[in-house]
Amino acid sequence: MTVGTQMQQAVAGLQSAAATMKTFALETEDQNAKQEFQQLAQTLDDALQKIQNRQEYIEGQEPQYKQQ
Repeated sequence: MTVGTQMQQAVAGLQSAAATMKTFALETEDQNAKQEFQQLAQTLDDALQKIQNRQEYIEGQEPQYKQQ
């Protein structure tokens, strides 16, 4: 498995997890749980941005890892 593929899988996993937390936040009526899910979603979105930035850097340094 190439670095590019691994990075793409990490991005997809983070996107999925963040989307799940956002869905949980929308579906719950418990305000404490809603806030926790929103915070988790934000943390995952922040991690996603860092991974995407790293992916762009890697692709710039090693064009063969660029995903089509």
